[in-house]
Amino acid sequence: MNEGIRQNGDCAEDRAKVQIYRIRRKINEDIKMKTIIFDIGNVLADFTWKTFFESFGYGEERVNRITRATVLSDDWKEYDLGILSDEEILNRFIENDPEIEDDIRKVIENIGGIVSRNDYAIPWITELKEKGYQILVLSNFSAKSHRECIHALDFLPLVDGGILSYQDQVIKPMPEIYQLLIDRYHLIPSECVFLDDLQENLDGAARFGIHTILFKNQKQAIEELKKLGVL
Repeated sequence: MNEGIRQNGDCAEDRAKVQIYRIRRKINEDIKMKTIIFDIGNVLADFTWKTFFESFGYGEERVNRITRATVLSDDWKEYDLGILSDEEILNRFIENDPEIEDDIRKVIENIGGIVSRNDYAIPWITELKEKGYQILVLSNFSAKSHRECIHALDFLPLVDGGILSYQDQVIKPMPEIYQLLIDRYHLIPSECVFLDDLQENLDGAARFGIHTILFKNQKQAIEELKKLGVL
């Protein structure tokens, strides 16, 4: 008797699983992704500021001070916004910790090694484009970093466009940057998915109806894309 109950329960559970699978499959069939939007830093390329600062021979304490004065300061957002000149931004970083002015100058004036391209970036972009997807980038990036890290951004000629924040003087997660991307490329938000490593940036995109994936690594991202019908 008990065995029969378990069998009946198993059958009911199996039917429920089949129904859930059919619902999920129907959802995926209804979603027609056309555009994949990538962040750059810590997605297509690594923003390796700690390793970069250490490459100058600084110890942990000095690296932490440089970090607080630069990449972790609110002024870094201004850097990416692109309104102030390089010299004005440098002076702001120095004002955050005047005692280490020479060190701050050294790392900012030689910033070319702060970004390194991930090996999978070019093959991944190429594969997705071959499958017919429009590929865009949406990244907070300063003009100086763009110029001096261009060797690590050699995938940019492969994409179909996008926004580097300094060029339009808007940064994530400002609503204006998402609206600008939508308008510039005539996007239908429900047909787009945005991959970024920061939740606040994804939340900004989601408010416009763009699908989002919190990027942790390429394997995880590919699995999440498959759930949205991107194969």
